[in-house]
Amino acid sequence: MKKIDVKNLSKKQKKQLNTWLRAVIQLLYFLFLPSAFTAAFGGVKYMFTQIGVEAKIELTSFVAVLLVLCAYTIVFGRFFCGFACAFGSLGDALHAIYLKICKKLKKKPVSLKKEWEQWLILLKYVLLAGIVLACFFGVYGNARGTSPWDVFSMIHAGNFRLSGYKIGIAVLISSYDWNGIHRTLFLSFLLSDGSNFFFASDFTVLFS
Repeated sequence: MKKIDVKNLSKKQKKQLNTWLRAVIQLLYFLFLPSAFTAAFGGVKYMFTQIGVEAKIELTSFVAVLLVLCAYTIVFGRFFCGFACAFGSLGDALHAIYLKICKKLKKKPVSLKKEWEQWLILLKYVLLAGIVLACFFGVYGNARGTSPWDVFSMIHAGNFRLSGYKIGIAVLISSYDWNGIHRTLFLSFLLSDGSNFFFASDFTVLFS
């Protein structure tokens, strides 16, 4: 088998190599660890629900996954969001298909203005704060069936009992419609789970 001399690769070849490596890593995580992001988010909801009722926070599997992923993010940066999140991996795949269609039709891909992105990126923190407060006050259960992440995990696990998840299905479909057009639109601006790791990644500088 011929070895690849990375040092002598052109910028275009290096970019292609990085793209393929990322795709392989994303596929492996998608197949074997698809629910890591929902487990971590479950840890956040559990912790604040327990705090709200002044109950003890135990080291459940959800909390363990959350702590491991946050620790990993602190040390290595936002690797999980870019490579390991199954939700984001599917969004990347849809966006790649969209770009190929635009190229074939000789159309310019739709893009957001930079000014809009600066404000839209704050939405996921507002959403995260709302979910945390809802868990703290014990009313998050009233929103059952509205989470696109629950729908995604259920479908991936082969569970299609989604009669009570109509809103969640609608949000999931619309998010991937937009994500196909603009890479990580939903993930960058509305994915509250990703904001957990964004906070953790701020500490990466301590290890650099």
